Amino acid sequence: MRWKGREESSNVDDRRGGGGSRVPRAGVRAGGSLGIGGVVAILLLSWVTGISPLELLGALEEGGSPPAGQHQTTAERPAGEDELARFVSVVLADTENTWTQLMQAEGRDYPEPRLVLFTDYVPSACGQASSATGPFYCGADQQIYIDLSFYRQLSRELGAPGDFAQAYVLAHEVGHHVQNVLGILPEYQRVRRSLSEADANALSVRVELQADCLAGVWAHHAARQQGFVEDGDVEEALNAASRIGDDTLQREAQGYVVPESFNHGTSAQRARWFREGFRSGDMGSCDTFNARRL
Repeated sequence: MRWKGREESSNVDDRRGGGGSRVPRAGVRAGGSLGIGGVVAILLLSWVTGISPLELLGALEEGGSPPAGQHQTTAERPAGEDELARFVSVVLADTENTWTQLMQAEGRDYPEPRLVLFTDYVPSACGQASSATGPFYCGADQQIYIDLSFYRQLSRELGAPGDFAQAYVLAHEVGHHVQNVLGILPEYQRVRRSLSEADANALSVRVELQADCLAGVWAHHAARQQGFVEDGDVEEALNAASRIGDDTLQREAQGYVVPESFNHGTSAQRARWFREGFRSGDMGSCDTFNARRL
């Protein structure tokens, strides 16, 4: 991506450097969207404890604060992280422009989300979360939370390098904000309380795949801008979508897959729905809830 020198968003709240001790948690309260890092942590914890991923998710969603007695520390920023902060600010600004225009075409307003950059742990309206949560969206405060160290994990541990892979992750969380604006996310949170474990997982998959598709819609419009998206960028996003599928994460974490526990979709599904959004550039193509085939 040729992003340097482009407009940056004014909706970035940089809380890095305030420090904080690491909190070994992986979840946020109901109302938030569990991040990719949180999915990995829950799968690993499930493998060790034998407890189902959904039960662990339910327990972690109760939230909590850092353990008493843990002291604040000053975090030292890794080299290159400030440039990465500018990069995500540029991507966020582009999503703002894209979704404002698309929403206006539908006769809707688009309240822009805020992006919170943090180190180690962060309080949100969806509960206290640590860097292990990974990037996540909290519908209760309409904010996206990212510890930029996650992008190192994305590249080195999950096998998804590249700046457009990083942009895809942010665009996916923005997709959850779009769902919130449209009323989809609040309805999902309401309905899932009355569902069985299997049905709640199945509904979660459709929510997450729709966010992947909406990320593809943004990528479609980003690619139409001269000099912004380069050759190979979309392939980076598709690779990232594939690397964070439930089946791939489970197979790498525990050596086998448990399809009934999937809550984000398989690698093939995630790549397919990102590709669908990228192909059409139309959020109307992202109706995963009525799709016969995911």
